[in-house]
Amino acid sequence: MAAPAETAPAQYLLPRHAGPWSLDDVLSLPEDNSQRIELVDGMLLVSPLGSYRHQQLVARAFRCLVGACPVAFEATIELNVLLSSGRLVIPDFTIVRPREAGVLFPVSDVVLVGEVFSPSTRLNDQGLKRDLYAQAGIEYYLMVDPEPRVVEATLLELQDGEYVEIAVSKGGVLETERPFPVTITF
Repeated sequence: MAAPAETAPAQYLLPRHAGPWSLDDVLSLPEDNSQRIELVDGMLLVSPLGSYRHQQLVARAFRCLVGACPVAFEATIELNVLLSSGRLVIPDFTIVRPREAGVLFPVSDVVLVGEVFSPSTRLNDQGLKRDLYAQAGIEYYLMVDPEPRVVEATLLELQDGEYVEIAVSKGGVLETERPFPVTITF
């Protein structure tokens, strides 16, 4: 006879916490490889790691970006980006100006952020995070939507504090000259 599997009660997933969360609170949480925890104005944004398809698309974008990156830039995956003292986000992939950094990477050296939409993140990626990235002055935002039959990707550029569409994929391929020439095949 097998013993029944025990699952941890919900309170063990995140500790009890009164009031708004701080950056120190979030950084003191134990590492959890099954979910992403972001902080926006004292509230946690908790989402599961992406599906196999999501991870494939992140990897494809990353490979193309790495291959095209000029020496002045570097591509990363799931980097802790500090937007301000109350805002910590983890984009799916980024283009940064290389620098020494600890657990938190300063937004001032982030050139591009990319998000692959998933059911649990779609609304935040299209709305909240788009606004946060624009407010933080991140010059480029690449949104990848895996839902259509052929993946759709849209590259936005920050102009006068608002994102403006500058490139859209065709047939699952995004070609752009900014922030550097690259072709991303999804």
